[in-house]
Amino acid sequence: MPTVLILGAGSDMAVAVARKFAKQKYDLQLAGRNVSLLEALKNDLNIRYGVNTEAVAFDALDFASHTGFYNSLAVKPDITICVFGYLGDQEKGQADWTEAARILHTNYTGAVSILNVVAEDYAAKKQGLIVGISSVAGERGRQSNYLYGSAKAGFTAYLSGLRNRLFHQGVHVLSVQPGFVATRMTENLQLPGLLTAKPEQVAEDIYKAVNKKKNTIYTKWFWRYIMLIIKSVPEFMFKKLKL
Repeated sequence: MPTVLILGAGSDMAVAVARKFAKQKYDLQLAGRNVSLLEALKNDLNIRYGVNTEAVAFDALDFASHTGFYNSLAVKPDITICVFGYLGDQEKGQADWTEAARILHTNYTGAVSILNVVAEDYAAKKQGLIVGISSVAGERGRQSNYLYGSAKAGFTAYLSGLRNRLFHQGVHVLSVQPGFVATRMTENLQLPGLLTAKPEQVAEDIYKAVNKKKNTIYTKWFWRYIMLIIKSVPEFMFKKLKL
């Protein structure tokens, strides 16, 4: 079976994605900072689904290590899924550059750094599939999270350009635009129940989209239409809203 590399494999969403692909008998490479946590997940997946799973150390913010990290993989992945992200504290980031930089670099620079490395390998082999998890937050800036949103906007544009480039080398790029998802990252937020997905729902949507080679998906699906409405609000009205 193909091998799937999951970048940022310790998050709730990544765990759900790992379980979904393991259930379908994909081999897995779980990459993240907390290797001991990943070892526990690796053992569970190996026993539960009988797949080959590896846990490897990866730091999204250590840009200089990314080429070495990828080259050190004993088996190069057929599918790479970039899941890591950091919502952060918008108000803190407005006054504290350290917080702002962490938000921007985790959600954009780190993702671009490692996916550039993956893309070069896939382009040379003329095969492979890249999945990038962005966010609907990147489709229009809002006062409550425009640092996070601006980084995700950049990542969405990056994935679009990467898809355009790699198409000509036989490599596919999938952009995933989740709305609200109930995870540890959002546990302190009051999320509307009907609009909020579970990580398992997002994983199911990603798996289906990978097999169908979709270009962009929204999860839950109706966020595509919610964002069309939000983007259609004229700026002179939108700037008066408290969102």
